Amino acid sequence: MSTPHDYHAEVHWTRAGQPFTDNRYSRRHDWHFDGGATVSGSSSPHSVRVPMSDPSAVDPEEAFVASIASCHMLWFLGLAAKAGWLVDDYRDAAVGIMEPNAQGQIAVTVVTLHPAVRYGGERRPDAAEQARLHHDAHANCFIANSVKSEVRCEPVAVD
Repeated sequence: MSTPHDYHAEVHWTRAGQPFTDNRYSRRHDWHFDGGATVSGSSSPHSVRVPMSDPSAVDPEEAFVASIASCHMLWFLGLAAKAGWLVDDYRDAAVGIMEPNAQGQIAVTVVTLHPAVRYGGERRPDAAEQARLHHDAHANCFIANSVKSEVRCEPVAVD
C-alpha cells in the first residue's frame, strides 16, 4: 500500500433532554461507518457506572481490542490461503488490559490474542508453520503497527 487511504467513522451523541451538568447523563452513542453500518457505543461500565453506561453497547476499549484481533485474523487468513492451508474456523478470545502505563497514564497496555484455528483438508500445518503464520500476520497488521499513532484533534465550529 503505497498511497494513503482515508477511513471514516462518525460518532454521534445527543443529550435528548436529559440532565447534563450533574454528570448523570447517558454515555450511549452511535458509531456510523462509511459502508452504512451503525454500532451502538457507550463508555465502559468499568469507567462509568450503569445506568450512565450501557453494557450492551460496544465501548472504545473493546473496539480497540477487537480491531487488533480482527486485523490479525484477516492477515492470518490471507497468509494461510496463500500458503495453501485450508482454514475452516478461526476464533480469538482477545483480552486487553487497562492499567497505568510507564508515564502513569491509564492506557490499554497489553492486548493478548488467543487465536484458535481449525483446519480442514488432508494437510495441516505443524506448530512451527502456525507460529510463522501468526508472526507474519502480526508483523503486517495495520492496527498493531498503528498503536503509537499520532492522534490529532481539529475542532469544527458549530452554531
